[in-house]
Amino acid sequence: MSDDDEYGAAAADVGGGAERTFAPLPPPPGRGFATSWWGRAWLKALEDTALDGQQLKKGRRLAREGGVGAVSVRPGRITAVVRDRDGTGHRSDVLLQELSAEEWDRFLGMAVDRAGHIAALLDREMEPHLVEDAAGAGVELLPGIGDLEPECTCGTWDHCAHSGALCYQVARLLDEDPFVLLLMRGRGERRLLDELQVRSTARAVRGTERGAPEKADREAYGVPADEAFAAGSILPPLPGPPPVPEEPGLPPSLDTEADPPPGLDPAALELLAADSAVRARRMLLEALAPGHERQSVAAELTPEQDAVRMAADARPEPWIAKRLAEGSGRPRAELEAAVSAWRYGGVAALAVLDEEWDPDAEALARARARLAAAWEEGERPRLRAAGARWTVAGADVQLRYDRDGRWWPYRKERGRWVPAGPADDDPASALAGAVSGG
Repeated sequence: MSDDDEYGAAAADVGGGAERTFAPLPPPPGRGFATSWWGRAWLKALEDTALDGQQLKKGRRLAREGGVGAVSVRPGRITAVVRDRDGTGHRSDVLLQELSAEEWDRFLGMAVDRAGHIAALLDREMEPHLVEDAAGAGVELLPGIGDLEPECTCGTWDHCAHSGALCYQVARLLDEDPFVLLLMRGRGERRLLDELQVRSTARAVRGTERGAPEKADREAYGVPADEAFAAGSILPPLPGPPPVPEEPGLPPSLDTEADPPPGLDPAALELLAADSAVRARRMLLEALAPGHERQSVAAELTPEQDAVRMAADARPEPWIAKRLAEGSGRPRAELEAAVSAWRYGGVAALAVLDEEWDPDAEALARARARLAAAWEEGERPRLRAAGARWTVAGADVQLRYDRDGRWWPYRKERGRWVPAGPADDDPASALAGAVSGG
């Protein structure tokens, strides 16, 4: 739930941010009107200005009883209709001096130099250092004694109960959004951020043209995290990602007239370059896929697994395939089966090819239950079990059960079991693929 929802201060921007209107707030029984230090500073300015403390007490009571209607905030003025306990309504205004163009120029220059202040404002916080730094630049953000000037249709020349109630209610708005104060001083949030963006961009261009870092950059390495975060909201958005090429890039040719240095194999380097292009394109496609940020990071491949992957992706010449087989720790014939497994299911399929395991009683019971439910009565083939492998009697097909509860089809070719298809949760479907030839 947002703060606006919680406190009923649903704000509407009017005129491009020149005015904001906040719906009436519910009464705040059991709590003060300001909890932030800047909200309390606002109320202190009110209480130090008002000559009649009794009128302020009446104003607090009206605000607490819900007598303040919708509050309009615009440069130099806040306005609301405040109703007495008998229902009589009075339009009440409180005026606050706007900052001059020169004062805004100094404030914006200070804010660009200290982006952390803007980061805090975007989090609806006002750091004390912001007010101090602004004062150092000759800009007073918070009101002081005599700065809150009342106007009310009840005819009272000083702060009356109605203007007091309005100020107490505005303190609650300031608690939730300090940009309300900046709007009263003459700049809405959108305009303020736009001007900061223009100044930030111009400053970056000047720094590039000079070819030298800013003074602050020379004094310290890096940028504080809060300033970097704030800059993201006031700088132009980053460009969209580039389109993914339809095909991996062509590797450079290393076939030159010059002989390679001893121990350097140009053909192997070309293969590695081509493999890098394929992997880069695949990684880019994965990174741009919806939900990629929720995927777990894949475990790094072992050199033996990576050799199988390269053989599967590159479809190398026989002499390179021989070297990859050596790298995978497999004879050439076994590399072919490993490549087939990799194409069906990557690391998981490779583990099923290589691993023989005996399911515990619980896993074995689940596997048998799945087998029993996979076929209609009388249709299930006769299976011979050996660990996690079930071979069809009288046929050269087999099911392998992995540790994740999936079934992998295998077929015997030239006396060797080879993968015959991808995994399936249904053993009948997996076996059908092996029987039909994949």
